[in-house]
Amino acid sequence: MTDQQQPVVEPFGFLAPTPPALEPAPAPDDTWEVPGGTAWVYLSDPDAGLRRPVILSDGFESGPSDLDRLWAGLERGDYAFFTELRRRGHDLVLVGYDDRSASILRNAETVTQVVFRAIGERLGDAPLTVGGFSMGGLVTRYALAKLEADGVDHQTALYLSYDSPHRGAWVPVGLQAIAHFLKATPALSRQINSAAARQLLWRHVESVDAEPVEDALRTEFLAELARVGSWPQRPRRIGVANGTGNGVGPGVPPDEDAVTVSGGWFSGTALRTQASGDKRLVARLKGLLSEAEVRTTGIPALDGAPGGTLETFGIAGDRLKLTGSTEIAVRSICFVPSVSAVAIGDLDDPYAEVDALDPYTSELDEFKLARTNEPHSHMSEALGSWILDRLPQ
Repeated sequence: MTDQQQPVVEPFGFLAPTPPALEPAPAPDDTWEVPGGTAWVYLSDPDAGLRRPVILSDGFESGPSDLDRLWAGLERGDYAFFTELRRRGHDLVLVGYDDRSASILRNAETVTQVVFRAIGERLGDAPLTVGGFSMGGLVTRYALAKLEADGVDHQTALYLSYDSPHRGAWVPVGLQAIAHFLKATPALSRQINSAAARQLLWRHVESVDAEPVEDALRTEFLAELARVGSWPQRPRRIGVANGTGNGVGPGVPPDEDAVTVSGGWFSGTALRTQASGDKRLVARLKGLLSEAEVRTTGIPALDGAPGGTLETFGIAGDRLKLTGSTEIAVRSICFVPSVSAVAIGDLDDPYAEVDALDPYTSELDEFKLARTNEPHSHMSEALGSWILDRLPQ
């Protein structure tokens, strides 16, 4: 059996586990089909119509948005965010995409159409709130900024982002490399090489032996963002981070084996946590007919940085268990560093103690960090209620 015949099952890639069966979301009061996506409308008072729209965008993954997953994550966890939002008299407009891995610029066109539809259907003149979760914060940031650059009134008073990677997101180089190495599962490589992933990731590798760099699509996206003013200027800008501000990360030590394979098709493969320095080994990749070592130079120990976490090593290890004996020593690592989520620093210094920095150096007008390093996009009462308290009345 060749590497090309090894049946690793991975319908959701390395950035999200295979989801369990979910209770369906309640039926929306209205559904707007727009170019490139769908908006699901939940009114605070169905008899009163759309009065105080809060437009919130889905984030990055493979394939189309899933309303049931969105609803479960933001309503049926620790804090019933959507219920509380509508209880306070706001109307929810959830934006989903036909392809969540498509270019941020393309999906921003979908957001623009939803903004126009909300303005057209709104009863009264209450201003809009527009923002999103994870990549959705970048999509809406660009959409509003471009409307301003084009001289269009978006009638938005508040922009918000929820653990959005304003300065970039982090997926370990070794994990990106193994996505390309597993030839039998091309969907993994396609996910890492999708337009949105290239734009989101602080450092990207397009093949097993490529050097980690800022991808050309990210460079172009940042240039386009700068061209339209970088941020929307008219609304107040707020954001939250699922990571802490005290400089303490989730406790992931650098330069250690995170996933090791000791049997089966990929015996001898090891994925290691990122360490700073020159030529640091981050992966040993072995198949039946090929093998490779992956090393990095000049990348900080980002796996253990404070920030919203993802089970990226855990998900990869669970996939590899399907092929042979595999040990997972580290499951969760930093995905969106706190400095990125609150737009106050750069990933070159991911351990910066945000709490000690001048908050006015952030590009957000106001922000809040989590008490502990939580899963990326986790809806907690502390963060959710803080946002709701700032919605325009």
